[in-house]
Amino acid sequence: MRKLFKGMMLLFALTLLLAACSNESGDNEGKGGSGGGGDADKTEISFWHAMSGDNGDALQAIVDKFNEQSDSVHVEAIYQGSYDDSLTKLRAVGDSAEAPAIVQVFEIGTKYMSEGGFITPMQEFIDKDDFDVSVLEENILNYYSIDDKLYSMPFNTSNAVMFYNKDMFKDAGLDPENPPSSFSEMIEAAEKLSDGNRQYGFTMATIGWFFEQLMANSGALYLDHDNGRSGDAAEALVNSKEGLAIFEWLNEMNKAETFTNYGSSWDDPRGPFFAGQVAMYFDSTANTAEVIKNSPHEVGTAFLPAADGVDPQGVIVGGASLWITNQVPEEEQDAAWEFVKFMTGAEVQAEWAASTGYFPITPAAYDEEVLKDVYEEYPQFTTAVKQLENTTPSMATSGPLTEIMPEARKIIETALGEMYEGRDPQEALDEAAEKITNALK
Repeated sequence: MRKLFKGMMLLFALTLLLAACSNESGDNEGKGGSGGGGDADKTEISFWHAMSGDNGDALQAIVDKFNEQSDSVHVEAIYQGSYDDSLTKLRAVGDSAEAPAIVQVFEIGTKYMSEGGFITPMQEFIDKDDFDVSVLEENILNYYSIDDKLYSMPFNTSNAVMFYNKDMFKDAGLDPENPPSSFSEMIEAAEKLSDGNRQYGFTMATIGWFFEQLMANSGALYLDHDNGRSGDAAEALVNSKEGLAIFEWLNEMNKAETFTNYGSSWDDPRGPFFAGQVAMYFDSTANTAEVIKNSPHEVGTAFLPAADGVDPQGVIVGGASLWITNQVPEEEQDAAWEFVKFMTGAEVQAEWAASTGYFPITPAAYDEEVLKDVYEEYPQFTTAVKQLENTTPSMATSGPLTEIMPEARKIIETALGEMYEGRDPQEALDEAAEKITNALK
């Protein structure tokens, strides 16, 4: 009976495990729940978020749990659309009384938020409360820290991984337990996995976030001034030898027709992978559950590949963090801090990771049974965790910091698309670098 109960619980966990990832993984469609009710004896605060569908439901469950256990604070969670939509709305009311107490903002909004003038840096609450940040994952904190000050609290965190079809690997005579780890190995495997008739070895959605990840894995800077972290970035470095190696690698497979460009939407390569039309592709770890659920074949997960001769440096964190605004009374800011602390707890982080596919910001969460059970049943989830743990902290893996990152991503996506249509990789990348540099001015 206990075995049956455990199996039912794991099945329930998998049902909840519908992935997201930030804009970076397309978890912005649909709506999440919003809290209602309230308590006259509690401080009421609003929380704007961008979690939708099952992820929105999982977030609302956490908010409800906080409200039930708190004697002094009641949080109303309000879905605001995609990350882009939510930030646009915040820009309109950020410096007014209409601003929420807490807002979830995707990682590339960090520069804008930290300099917008309408937030209270998280570091102030940390210092006042003597909160021990050493209980949080260092590589995640690195991204959200500016001049050794934490401006927001990481919450939903992901990174990019490679998904591959183990059945197709077996059929092609490849070892399904030993996926390629370098650009040349990817080229060789993709050739064996392609059939010249609409079956491709590899694909990658034309999304700028993946280029950033591959640059970081090469230990290369995207922007000058230490990726914009030791001073305001003034020049794009995307056309470095490392950036060119990435473009040329993709171009070689595209010309060999072992790679195909399905499009620039997160969902574009997913359907072909589920259908067995492509053997390997990049996605956010926050989409792991959806891949497992929708694939009729055995799914493997692997670290991102690195250029030949390069020691992999790791990845940049994706996802979003929580910000406290200074447009609400101090009492509400303090109430928001109580909620933020709750969200960092090991039990909450374990439940969130088990229900969504994001990974915890609190290492102690890995010891919680709910997460241990899911990871044991579905080891594909652990790849992103190991990849983060193996990441070397540096300015490259901390990621680029600039307000124009959304625009920069679009520029890189355009350059990739033009290259797939026949443009020289160096020319495409040089023009992209020039455009990003101009946008920085």
